[in-house]
Amino acid sequence: MIDWNRITELRDEVGVEDFGEVVELFLEEVDEVIERLETTRDRSKLEQDLHFLKGSSMNLGFASFSSLCQTGETASANGHSDAVDLTEILASYKASRAEFTAKTDIIFSN
Repeated sequence: MIDWNRITELRDEVGVEDFGEVVELFLEEVDEVIERLETTRDRSKLEQDLHFLKGSSMNLGFASFSSLCQTGETASANGHSDAVDLTEILASYKASRAEFTAKTDIIFSN
């Protein structure tokens, strides 16, 4: 679900001091899009939203979530946004976020 090696790489790239800020910004931006997906039935921007979520989550190591976003983005780009399983995507994000935040102490102590 989480690519912990990617998280370690990112932490090393930005530095331990700035890593917390990067994580906080990521979670804020992604949570905003997730909330919009949870509360609207309008799928006109679904492709763009999933593209954003895919890229952001890939950078932070949310591998499973990123993969689901890629699949949904592709379906949306091909005119099948109604076939995208948002329930699965949203559940994956919540599970990934929970796993990530539960292990945050490990990330900052290494």
